[in-house]
Amino acid sequence: MHADDNHDRGLAFDLPGLLDRRGALGLLGGAVLLGAVGCAGEAGSSAARAAAGEIPDETTGPYPGDGSNGPNILTQSGVVRQDIRAGFGSGSATAEGVPLTIELTVTDDGAPYRGAAVYLWHCDREGRYSMYSEGVTGETYLRGVQEADANGLVRFTSVFPGAYAGRWPHVHFEVYGSLAEATKAGEQVKTSQLAFPEDVCTTVYATSGYEQSVTNLTRSSLEDDNVFGDGYESQLATLSGDVSGGYTARLAVPV
Repeated sequence: MHADDNHDRGLAFDLPGLLDRRGALGLLGGAVLLGAVGCAGEAGSSAARAAAGEIPDETTGPYPGDGSNGPNILTQSGVVRQDIRAGFGSGSATAEGVPLTIELTVTDDGAPYRGAAVYLWHCDREGRYSMYSEGVTGETYLRGVQEADANGLVRFTSVFPGAYAGRWPHVHFEVYGSLAEATKAGEQVKTSQLAFPEDVCTTVYATSGYEQSVTNLTRSSLEDDNVFGDGYESQLATLSGDVSGGYTARLAVPV
């Protein structure tokens, strides 16, 4: 586990931000009831959207970088980019790791969502989030925005994220109705997460630089994860490729 004490400590830690971003949950009672009601409401809401054909809504976690919890990268010049491995603006470092291409196909009512914008971010090989984690607060790598093409496709060039204690390996993303809406940190159409299959994680984490991820992976599972545990099928990416040539992760994102 990385030394950052606040590092994605689970749904209880993420809940305040989740409620702020989804006011529809409401404050149904006092502080004692908030946790139970909020979790139940979120599970029901996600289940309803999944049943309707939408990818489930999920928490942004404590390190979104979208202005909802501290720094806002979305309004910075340079955030619209396909290759998110290197920092920009105040960031100068480049994230290392097994190459990973992330392809998300965004649809709305079954049709390609042309012109939608996706803001995507994830931790580095060491399990750290740029802009927040100790040692990389001044960095901006592994964050970026892309506009969907005529097929609703967005593509990011990145590195395979590490596994840190308390969470299954994942990628965060927010979908906006347009590039203009995304780069002013406007209202999101969808906030969700992408999960990685266990066999690929095991293979990647056997390579140099991912040593701490090996133990963290064995102590978690998709079924017990506080985000994916209520059903991860529609969030589990399809992976192709290998360690030497890099992987491509593909996920359909119906909103």
